[in-house]
This record gives sequence, C-alpha cells and structure tokens, in this order.
Amino acid sequence: MLSLSLLSLVTCLVPLSRATPLQPRGVNLGWPYGSQKIRGVNLGGWLVLEPFITPTLFENTGNDGIVDEYTFGQYQDHNTARAALTQHWDTWITEDDFARIAGAGLNHVRIPIGYWAYDISAGEPYVQGQAPYLDKAIGWARNHGLKVIIDLHGAPGSQNGYDNSGQRGDARWAYDSNNVYRTKKVVEQLSRQYSDPSYWQVVTALAILNEPATYMSDYFRDVTRQYNYDAYGAARYPWAPEGSASKSGLAIVVHDGFQPISYFDNYLNEPNFESVILDHHQYTVFSNGEIAMDDQTRLNSICSKAGEFSSSQLWLVVGEWSLAATDCARWLNGRGIGARYDGSYPGSSAVGSCEGKSGDGSNFSNEYKTYLRKFWDTQTQVYENNGQGWVFWTWKTESAAEWSYSAGLAGGWIPYNPTEHVNSLSSLCT
Repeated sequence: MLSLSLLSLVTCLVPLSRATPLQPRGVNLGWPYGSQKIRGVNLGGWLVLEPFITPTLFENTGNDGIVDEYTFGQYQDHNTARAALTQHWDTWITEDDFARIAGAGLNHVRIPIGYWAYDISAGEPYVQGQAPYLDKAIGWARNHGLKVIIDLHGAPGSQNGYDNSGQRGDARWAYDSNNVYRTKKVVEQLSRQYSDPSYWQVVTALAILNEPATYMSDYFRDVTRQYNYDAYGAARYPWAPEGSASKSGLAIVVHDGFQPISYFDNYLNEPNFESVILDHHQYTVFSNGEIAMDDQTRLNSICSKAGEFSSSQLWLVVGEWSLAATDCARWLNGRGIGARYDGSYPGSSAVGSCEGKSGDGSNFSNEYKTYLRKFWDTQTQVYENNGQGWVFWTWKTESAAEWSYSAGLAGGWIPYNPTEHVNSLSSLCT
C-alpha cells in the first residue's frame, strides 16, 4: 500500500500541463480501457437494496419504517429478513439476465455491493450473504463474455445518506476515521481476491467508493480526496501487507464526488497513478430546476457536457445514467417520499401529472417513447464521443420502466444494437 508520505510526494511530481488520457504503463489490464468503448448496465437493487427498484420487497415487510437495507435487518426478525433476502438474491438476477445482457450487445456489468457483505461490527444489523452471489455473477459473466466492474456502493456510516448506500439519513462516513479505514480494508480485500489470475479478463475494474457526498463540507471533500489516494494504494497493491510490490491488473474507478471534472486535473493521473477511470453519474431529475426543464432543454443539457467530458485527463466513463425525465418512479426519492414533478415532494412545485411518466411502460404514449429514444441517442453519443463510454442504471426494475434497460429493449425505445442511432447529434442538440 502506498504510504501517506509517498502519496504526498508523487502528487507533487504530476506535471501541471493539461494532457490527454495516457495509455496504461505497467498494469496488465484485462480489458483495453482507453481504446475500446464501455457499453454496460448496472445490476442495481440486487446485492444492495433500493426501494424504487424492488418496492414489493419493502412492502412485504408490512413496516413503513423499513426504508433501506440497514432498517431491513434492524426492524425485522433476523431469520425473516434473511429468508426474504435469500429469495431476492436467488431470483432478481440470474444467469438468464447475463445471457440477455450479452445478447443486447453490451460488454460490461457493474455490480454494486456494500461493505457489510464483508465487514459487520458494532451491532450493525445488516444481513450478510451477498458475497457468494457476486461470485456466481462473475461466473455468469465469464460464461457470456461480459466484463465485471465491482462497485463498492455502501460504506460504514454512509458516504452520502442515500438509501442506496445501505443507510438513509446522515452521511457520517467522513467524520469517523474508523469508517474510512474499514472502507479501505474492504477495497483491499476485494482487490486481493479478484486480482487473482483466475479472474483476469472477467473482473476488470474495481470502483473504490460510490458517490461520496463531497458537497457536504470542505472537510468531507478533503477526507475523500485522501481516501482516494489511500484506496488506490490498497487496490493497486493489495499484497503490500505481505511485503509484495506486485500490482493488481484491475482498472481502478474513482467517482467524481459531484465535483467538476476539472477538480481531477493533475490528480490521480499518470505516471504515478495507473489505469484510473473517473466515474461520472449523469441524472437530470434530482432538483426542482432540472425537473422543470422542457424536453429540448433536457437534451441540450446533455449536449453541453461534451466539452467538460472531453477535457478529462483521466479516462472518463458515465457509470450511471437513465432515461428518466421525471422523478415520478415510486420511491425514487426514498420510501414514503413523493415526486418533485407532481409536487408531492416536500418543498417542490408541481410541473405536471405523473400519469404515463413511469410504471411498467405499458401506459407510455408513442410520443413519450419517441422522446425516450431521443434521450437515449443523445446520451450514448455524447458519452462515447467525449469519454470512454457508459453504464446504464439499471438493468431491470419492478415498475420504473424509464430506469430499466430491459424494459427499454422490450418497449422499443432502446435498440438491441447499442451502436444504432436513429437521431444524429446535430438534430438533437440545438
């Protein structure tokens, strides 16, 4: 693992001039990042629960206080919670999904997993058992020629306070050094296990922390910045505790923490930090201003990202995005919380009715489907033309078709050939 003093030194050695992303040196990657486009899907709501993806899993508890995976274990009998989760893990994603993903022309799956799959302490009520399913998924990916990005989606204390971090509420991760240390140790464990040669060309990347809320405070941002250095060391040199300087062949994925891309200029880049991917998540529905955008303004907001994305000194991938133009999906903002679009979210003003904007897609009008295809064409072209590609959020949902790649395929607004575009950027960006 890189020491703090060494990390401080190497960051001073990074050249100050802007540069195009460099080819990796000294890392035997299992996939040609930087020269071949990433086209993938997230397996959201499987090994990390999300109420908007599988609302029935939460409804079936009969307890409105169960709003995330933490309370799923906290407010139920342990055996009851385990039985429900085991049933969910066994059925929500199967090898058939991997066959369908490959059949849709995609090349990557990003698999979110929480720290609690590997480390529970201090009375944390999480139910464990996710890790064997990650291994099953890797085997299915191998069978169908897909590459796996393992994504550490939840950290102790919650790195953002979102329900998809495992625990909704306060983001306390950065304010306890033990939280940060435990997170880094899970990264080290994941890298050590999946850097084994038997996983080469199957598990190809490791995301060291999903969506840290660096906007919370300067302190939170600075802790995250140092964590990225330290977790890079843990991921790139997972055998360092045994005195080995051998390098992992995984690409290391760092989320932008909601900072501008320029924040990463001369940070975590070559030659001292090798094969780092910058992960940006692009959504347009989580503020009143975004919700109020008309259709063309929404497309233009994506088009306007081209310059920023192409300026990245690191390989940039849009690791989460969707076709949602509203926040109408039930519980998207959290279990029991309404939508900005129809004014049922606290502090929002209604833009319109959610009727026909979400659900299983059967009630989508042809006009709405046409717009979803335009939104697809805009995003995929901007992300590929100005970055290394994209990973859609998410593969499937129970009742939020605008967030579901599989529903888009079935409904016709997502093509089976992901390189096919019926709308040119020149016609979409005005």
